[in-house]
Amino acid sequence: MVFYRQLGVVPKTRHTLFRADSGAIYYEELMGEEGFSSDSSLLYHRNIPSALVGARIWDLNDQSLTPNLPLLPRHLRLHSLFDVGDATNVDAVTGRRLVLGNGDVRISYAWVGKTSPLYRNSTGDECVYVEDGTAVVETVFGSLSVAKGDYIVIPRATTHRWVMPAGDAAKLYFIEANSHIGPPKQYLSKHGQLLEHAPYCERDLRGPNEPLLTEGQDVEVYIKHRGNGPSGLAGSIHVLPYHPFDVVGWDGCLYPYVFNINSFMPITGKVHQPPPVHQVFEGNNFVVCNFVPRKVDYHPDSVPVPYYHSNVDSDEIMFYVDGDYEARKGSGINKGSISIHPGGHAHGPQPGAVEASLGMEYFDELAVMVDTFRPLELGEAAMKSDDGRYASSWTGGRWNNV
Repeated sequence: MVFYRQLGVVPKTRHTLFRADSGAIYYEELMGEEGFSSDSSLLYHRNIPSALVGARIWDLNDQSLTPNLPLLPRHLRLHSLFDVGDATNVDAVTGRRLVLGNGDVRISYAWVGKTSPLYRNSTGDECVYVEDGTAVVETVFGSLSVAKGDYIVIPRATTHRWVMPAGDAAKLYFIEANSHIGPPKQYLSKHGQLLEHAPYCERDLRGPNEPLLTEGQDVEVYIKHRGNGPSGLAGSIHVLPYHPFDVVGWDGCLYPYVFNINSFMPITGKVHQPPPVHQVFEGNNFVVCNFVPRKVDYHPDSVPVPYYHSNVDSDEIMFYVDGDYEARKGSGINKGSISIHPGGHAHGPQPGAVEASLGMEYFDELAVMVDTFRPLELGEAAMKSDDGRYASSWTGGRWNNV
């Protein structure tokens, strides 16, 4: 993250001998991005963090991808992927189902009610949006509580697990990068501070409050990592002699944090504002945007819904979370839907949406958008949740196969 924090006990001088009151040595670990040339934190462990006593293969869920051929806009109904009773047997690590993916980012979804195993994603950062429910995310840096509307950004290789309250369930939308995820560069000073024109600031972010110390022996950690198979991914399970949550203190600028979508301050204007004003995070070759309840354009002849547009360099993925998305009325899209608007196809409001929006002053809508700069392919969850009709929604259902 962009600013320094310190939790627990750390030595006065880094890279020096640090002992407990008992005389035992604490073991220093540098967790850093881009080798030794970007953000990092120093963690002080009771035990040697490299120690292993066993390992085996973890067979990942179906990671296969199918090209979007013929090129089509699509409507996916994510809520159809899970039944109400499924959540009790689904966790946030082994239960997520792949919706879309390319070489830069993967989007998955799960409805979870079971505490996950310990997990480490070594392929990139994860940004998880909590569509509904609550959970506690325990990490090597400490714990973070999350609830409806929260994003949690988890740096690459952070050991963590999702702890579910008894009898509760959460709907989780996973954005897994093959890079790092952070605030948009246009909102940052040259030293990394969020600027005055940014739609959120550091005081809106929540990090861990205290170290998390847990005892245990022969503890399993599930690791997603790079591989040579078709998906480029592989899984392993490491068995550690001691519990990895043994950090007595840490300091630095790299750690997991939470941001709630309701803290986002929308940027509005006299005429319709383009999607970049809604941006909240970015990774390599993709961006994440929020569309939140807001006042809309105030020019006397303004058209509040988006103009038709063809993002020639992007695929646009919109996840409809809450409210009533004006531009998509009449298309069948509802809460829990995803629309796929691929590069090469001009898209925009459904028939009648322009006329219906005239004179409106406020949109009550909540959506999370991911725009990618390489084409996305369809995961097994997309294939099973596609309504098969969305492409004809601009022509009243008319469809001619050729």
